[in-house]
Amino acid sequence: MTKITILGIYVVDVAFFAPRLPRIGETILGDDFRAGPGGKGGNQAVAAARAGGAVTFVTRVGDDDFGRQARAPWAADGIDIRFVTMSDTAPTGAAFIFVNSRTGDNAIIVTPGAARELTIEHVRPALAALAPGDVFMTQLEAPLQTVVAALAEAKARGATTILNPAPAAELPDEAFRSSDLFTPNESEAAALAGFPVDGPEAAARAAAVFLAKGVGAVAVTLGPAGVLLKTPTATVLVPGFTVPEVVDTTGAGDAFNGGLAAALAEGMPLDAAVRFGNAVGALSVTRRGTAPAMPARTEIDRMLAEGAA
Repeated sequence: MTKITILGIYVVDVAFFAPRLPRIGETILGDDFRAGPGGKGGNQAVAAARAGGAVTFVTRVGDDDFGRQARAPWAADGIDIRFVTMSDTAPTGAAFIFVNSRTGDNAIIVTPGAARELTIEHVRPALAALAPGDVFMTQLEAPLQTVVAALAEAKARGATTILNPAPAAELPDEAFRSSDLFTPNESEAAALAGFPVDGPEAAARAAAVFLAKGVGAVAVTLGPAGVLLKTPTATVLVPGFTVPEVVDTTGAGDAFNGGLAAALAEGMPLDAAVRFGNAVGALSVTRRGTAPAMPARTEIDRMLAEGAA
């Protein structure tokens, strides 16, 4: 089976649901509170595994309760954590998440904790296990130098490389050249392209910028509108899926990326893999949480079969 290796951070998500954010110096009453596993890398690993992928996760956690407690959920989802290392000097990371209880929109502060210590030396054992055609995916929450080096080495080994440039950061040219697939959302595409991205036309212009920098293909996520997919030879808008109620949009991008990686590992064409990712993302917003909200393969197949998009 084609393997999926994901480099990223794991944090404990602490989510507060309220009608609005408090102003500085103000205390408000919230509607709900949740704590659970998170971090873009961790979320994507769970999403890909539940979608049917054979997933290896590479990260670094603290030698503390949060770090130790992460292992049981990973095992439950069948995620290979041989390359998860533990720090005895830094704590496991954490994220503060505000979720608007009326709209499901969110605002997030992430502290990577021990994952800030990730170096390419931590990642190389996992890279050495890659075979040509495997999928390697990463984001920008881990140290940039490590991410860029890992992408380049994964590509050199013949893996299909995916860079989810989140949160947005200035990237060296090597990061673009080492990415077979580049998956920003609208705000990340805008920050990296240097102009506003507020719909499919602007997303296509931004994608053209990234292709010119050496990316193989670009998938700009547009929320409910779907994904603008651009390759050197084609531009297509892959529609999103309609769900009865949006409960929590936190982790929807991670759900999409994890589903996309799983689909590519199965050999789906790129447009079909994007549609598969759209289904995973849509299902994730119908429940609260990040990693716990990732759907099972049976749910994904049902949504795809119903043809809602």
